[in-house]
Amino acid sequence: MQFPQSKHRSPIDRRTVLARMGRLAMVAATAAGLGVVALAGTTGGAAAAEKVSLRLKWLTQTQFAGFYVAKAKGYYDAVGIDLTINPGGPNLNADALVASGADTFGLTGGAESQLAAADKGLPLVAFGVTHLTTPYVFVAKASSGITKLEDFRGKKVSTWFTGAQHTLKAMLASVGIGEKDFTLVPQSATMNPFVDGQVDVATATLYNEYQTLVAKGLTDLKVFRADDYGISVPRDTLVTTKAIAEGKPQLVQNFLEATLKGWQYALRNPDEAVDIVMKVDPSLDRAHQAAQMKVLRELMLPPGAPGLLAIEYPKIEKLAQLLKDAGVLTKVPDVHAAFDDRFWKAAPDSLKKL
Repeated sequence: MQFPQSKHRSPIDRRTVLARMGRLAMVAATAAGLGVVALAGTTGGAAAAEKVSLRLKWLTQTQFAGFYVAKAKGYYDAVGIDLTINPGGPNLNADALVASGADTFGLTGGAESQLAAADKGLPLVAFGVTHLTTPYVFVAKASSGITKLEDFRGKKVSTWFTGAQHTLKAMLASVGIGEKDFTLVPQSATMNPFVDGQVDVATATLYNEYQTLVAKGLTDLKVFRADDYGISVPRDTLVTTKAIAEGKPQLVQNFLEATLKGWQYALRNPDEAVDIVMKVDPSLDRAHQAAQMKVLRELMLPPGAPGLLAIEYPKIEKLAQLLKDAGVLTKVPDVHAAFDDRFWKAAPDSLKKL
């Protein structure tokens, strides 16, 4: 599999992240000060649209292009939704913010975080999944001699302790490698430890860290994908509270359909989608954002996928059992209670494909 090369600056540090958050807050405050009000709606009347917020899992980037495109194109306005997109960032938890009522909708970590939320009793329900195939991989340099999973034995491996470690352990267990057979360490905020040879294997999302490695000239990498070993981790999950899903089903339906329309347009028009995201945060590196867009298409519509934002229960059920076996979950939750596909099923099929 070939991934697009991109020119990208070094991974951002915490100060840069905080500065970007500050700039985005100023943009939002300016818009509010200008008194911009979106008018609805589906009946052609002049009633004010319902104010709704979406909390992203991280800072503005094309990983979230579909939402920004839908907002810029007026798709939310057209169904009576006055949407505010709130970026995520350090110490911001989309699950908690939606559960508390601070935000109407959230784009959370993924199927594993939604399963964990259900295990904890949080009143959340997922109604769409963005990445239908695992968006992160484990990479090794060609010079390391690591060409198969068995070669991880005795090596130093870094990963995120946000669920990726369980995926890694399950992959290695499939070839008889236990936790005592390799050294597992938390991954740095940048890819520098991997680049400098401090770790043998690192974790990378295909749309972000992998592109950074390519930009640094590390193109001869051995890539290990969880899906090749029978493990799939759907990510970037759309959630709301169960109270909203039950009390305002039309709001959820309208939001999902406008979002589907935004993603469909973004994937069909990637250059324009990048333009729209860059207007939100001009400090972004355009080449890197364009590279993200190319990879997102594969993650969101892999071969055989039911359609954009689909909920695939067999994958989630298998992941739930994996997390239960790893001790992350106290029990295997009812995935049909934690994930609700009735809104996706009700959406026009024409919005789910490219």
